[in-house]
Amino acid sequence: MPGPIQSIERAAAMLRLLARGSGRMGVGEIAAALGLAKPTAHGILKTLQGVGFVEQDPASGKYHLGSALGELGSGYLDANELRSRAINRADALAARTGESVRIAASAHHAVTVVHHVFRPDNTTQALEVGEILPPYATALGKVLLAYDSEIAATVRDGDLPALTHRTLVDRPALARALAEVRRTGWAGEIGEYRAAEAAIAAPLRARGGLVVGAIGISGPVDRLCDGQLNFRPALIAQVRDAAHAVSRDLGGAQ
Repeated sequence: MPGPIQSIERAAAMLRLLARGSGRMGVGEIAAALGLAKPTAHGILKTLQGVGFVEQDPASGKYHLGSALGELGSGYLDANELRSRAINRADALAARTGESVRIAASAHHAVTVVHHVFRPDNTTQALEVGEILPPYATALGKVLLAYDSEIAATVRDGDLPALTHRTLVDRPALARALAEVRRTGWAGEIGEYRAAEAAIAAPLRARGGLVVGAIGISGPVDRLCDGQLNFRPALIAQVRDAAHAVSRDLGGAQ
């Protein structure tokens, strides 16, 4: 059985050290307190700084605990911040594809629409912000279901009612579909939530690769799919490119 990872133990010790006293220490002080070589301490501090757990005062050069630590118990990234970081990318995706764009996130163990860009035409559309989506029957939901253990638990312990004749309610089949989401980096739905609607979605990642939401397009089946009900590759690529751009803005993709 593998043993503890020394670098993680050292990082944890640094966080505990900075949580004491004044909470502001130079790299030399930290290295001396933990019995580390100064370059080793500096490397760990820079890594912690990169993920927001440690911040450096520009005037004194001393380190202190970062604001990201306070976000650990609150879902890491709230819906308002996610929306503000992604709004320009969502607008651009709607303009490129001609379809409605939605962003969803986990809220109280449910998949909730936190941003909605209308399809750029003159048709009547209803704002869907705040709508709770069934995780197993929607592209946005499948993305979060594939990566969020709490949402997965609600699906595992609950019923999977058929919403249309195409809704995926067989649990082994759903498990295979989620494995495919993790393999390919995107999810799709064809008439599973609303009979005439299709959707494509991809994950939004923050620092460290953590999935904090999903972005996707939705529209009539015949616009998102070909005659054999295969998703149009260009639309998949556009959704994935948008997701990657938002993730890059969030620090989760290079």
